[in-house]
Amino acid sequence: MNATRLSIVGVSISILLGLSLAGPQQQTTPPANQQPAAPPAQSETNARPMTEKQRKAKEKKAREELATPYKKWLNEDVAYIITDEERSAFKQANNDEEREQFIEQFWLRRDPTPDTEENEFKEEHYRRIAYANEHYASGIPGWKTDRGRIYITFGPPDEIEDHSSGGFYERPPEEGGGETSTFPFQQWRYRYIDGIGNNIIIEFVDPTMSGEFRMTSDPSEKDALLYVPGAGLTMMEQMGLSDKTQRFNNTDGTHLGQAFGGQPESMNEFNRIEQFAKLQQAPKIKLTDLEADIKSKISYNILPMKVRVDYFPITDASVIATVTVQFDNKDLQFRSKDGVQKAELEILGRITSMTHRRVATPFDDPVNIAISPSMLQQLSQNRSIYQKAIPLPPGTFRLSVVAKDVVAGNVAIMEQAITVPRMDPDKLSASSLILADIMEHVPDKSIGTGMFVLGDTKVRPRLGNSFKQEEKIGIYFKVYNFGPDENTHKPSGQISYELTHTGSADKIFDFSEDLGQIPEANASQVTVEKFLSVKDWKLTPGSYTLRVKVTDKKRNQSLPLTAQFTVT
Repeated sequence: MNATRLSIVGVSISILLGLSLAGPQQQTTPPANQQPAAPPAQSETNARPMTEKQRKAKEKKAREELATPYKKWLNEDVAYIITDEERSAFKQANNDEEREQFIEQFWLRRDPTPDTEENEFKEEHYRRIAYANEHYASGIPGWKTDRGRIYITFGPPDEIEDHSSGGFYERPPEEGGGETSTFPFQQWRYRYIDGIGNNIIIEFVDPTMSGEFRMTSDPSEKDALLYVPGAGLTMMEQMGLSDKTQRFNNTDGTHLGQAFGGQPESMNEFNRIEQFAKLQQAPKIKLTDLEADIKSKISYNILPMKVRVDYFPITDASVIATVTVQFDNKDLQFRSKDGVQKAELEILGRITSMTHRRVATPFDDPVNIAISPSMLQQLSQNRSIYQKAIPLPPGTFRLSVVAKDVVAGNVAIMEQAITVPRMDPDKLSASSLILADIMEHVPDKSIGTGMFVLGDTKVRPRLGNSFKQEEKIGIYFKVYNFGPDENTHKPSGQISYELTHTGSADKIFDFSEDLGQIPEANASQVTVEKFLSVKDWKLTPGSYTLRVKVTDKKRNQSLPLTAQFTVT
């Protein structure tokens, strides 16, 4: 993953990128020996806590509703691929409409091509269930067997070593070597399983000869001569260097004989147990946890977060949208690691149509913030800011942003509609007007790359537009599609600025500048970069409104822009 920089006000620190969001605040429960305060006289509109009888009635009703096709969907159809968080959220649904909506979103989260009508993941999943029922049934449905579970979860193996008839078997050296007779067994090999590793070998054994092959982490379970004295000896046992009875004193969960020539890493007991456990978990998909947070109704501790979206048209059919996310460091949980204090965040964002069809590649970035222990208290009063630039077509979309504090477990969730503007080539147009706390030119090698970089300028928005009296306010915006002068081909017009107290007509300042005086201004695009010194203008604490008016004399068009900020 590319190294990036996360900006902390007053300090720059190196990070690796990432993203996540939150639910309602936790309520404090009074001590058991303290009676709650009496409710106000008019409390009929307040929600009353359920009695024990009401709670049991609600649980009974939920069980009855789940004893329907929804129970089959939960406990059979998706039993192996649904996460614990999703299962919990599904059980919290109050009616069939919410359950249907959950199921729709469940499959949509896994759809590799959400812009098409077909959901290839869903179709492949049900194909696997049908295949498992047809090929692995053994007195119980095929999907319930261990082979069925693995096939449904991870698909067909890359290789199968089939010993379905059992019989003569020459052990590999890591199992002790030598010859023995086995129960029916199969070894499935997967070249790679996401979240588990490479060259994954899964062994299934049928010790009861009933046709039901059970997954095992003990390679000796297939040995039919294991309990026969003097039979099926390993190489070390044949050479008199070991005794078969020693197999039953193993502490690694197996009855294997001593390895002949050394034990490979794959036979390490901890690796075998870890692999066995992971094979029985729901498979991880990219963005799994945070994607579920966006759509499910799970409630979390709140992680305060601010989100802002700005737009910079590129053509009449393409716009760069910058999504900026800000956290107060005091709301993050730091822990000591490698001699520094570290906070870890996961940040996820996705932009979809209003019908939840994906219109842009989701961003999914882990964020690590490292602070010297001596500066932790000082920097806890500052902010950490993240930004992602996303190309979008004009239109109205749904932005979902989730942030998770990995250390504390707090989550924040924000979802809002965004309207990406369309630039008319025949009309004066403008980008978002940004009030920035940092605005500076970048080296040539950094032009157009990195967070907050717009062209050759680093512009970091101040989310909340709140500035202190000693700060300077950066004013940044772009204006497009002026009528060009026939001789100079430059824009002809002016930009006027007016600052007032919010709600007041009294002007603090009011001035204009000619477009021809702006460096590198041309008819197709004018970039405005200005600083407003709070101190020099002696702005007292309060709320202010900045009004900007752009006038194109050639086309006789004007365009107003407005921004509000507060001084503290």
